[in-house]
Amino acid sequence: MRIARFSVDDEPRYGVVETDDPEGLTGTVSVLDSDPLYRPVQFTGEKLQLADVRLLAPVIPRSKVVCVGRNYAAHAEELGNDVPAEPLIFLKPNTSVIGPRDGIVYPEQTNNLHFEGELAIVIGRICRDLPKERVNEVIFGYTIANDVTARDLQKSDGQWARAKGYDTFCPLGPWISTELDVSDLRVSTQVNGEPKQDGRTSQFIFGIPEVLAYITSFTTLLPGDVVLTGTPAGVGPMLPGDEVAISVEGIGTLTNKVIVRD
Repeated sequence: MRIARFSVDDEPRYGVVETDDPEGLTGTVSVLDSDPLYRPVQFTGEKLQLADVRLLAPVIPRSKVVCVGRNYAAHAEELGNDVPAEPLIFLKPNTSVIGPRDGIVYPEQTNNLHFEGELAIVIGRICRDLPKERVNEVIFGYTIANDVTARDLQKSDGQWARAKGYDTFCPLGPWISTELDVSDLRVSTQVNGEPKQDGRTSQFIFGIPEVLAYITSFTTLLPGDVVLTGTPAGVGPMLPGDEVAISVEGIGTLTNKVIVRD
């Protein structure tokens, strides 16, 4: 099931998407009566054309976005970093989240803004001290993320809150796929149609069970929290006017354009 958050006017709504288009520009959405994270799926009977709605970020994290750094060996190597001995965790604020086709704002404080395409996990249940064998019980579904990073600020600051945390630095979408085998999915990124990243989730250093067990050993995850699982090799700069399209096999494609704030 593909669950989208969308609007027709100003009011966010939820629906189940039926489409063959990876970005959801064509197809239909069957409207739900409420947020399916908190209530069972119940259809209203209304069906809309995707061309007539605006897809929003499929979830606004209730408290946090938790990210795993350097979870592909080749990505760690390309930046001159060692492979971590345990999951390297950092946070993004929920104010960094935007949706499909929303603009990624290029801050004036950076000269080296990078894309990082990733598989993202949407948490469906409160969990703490989660055993690895029970991770599937707390996962609501999966979506696509761009862990936008000001690479020069990441280096100069020595910690990553500013480099990773600007408004618009966490595009999510286009929807949540609730039934998906994520053991070996292709994760790829294109900038202006040119291939940049091409990896597979089977290349994770730390798999999803290890990641969620590690995160919940020190913090509680809440319904709607999002976990970014790491990016393959091939990260690089993006400039105002560039269009970044991140695809995850079995989910779809998340596309955003880099803009300068007016």
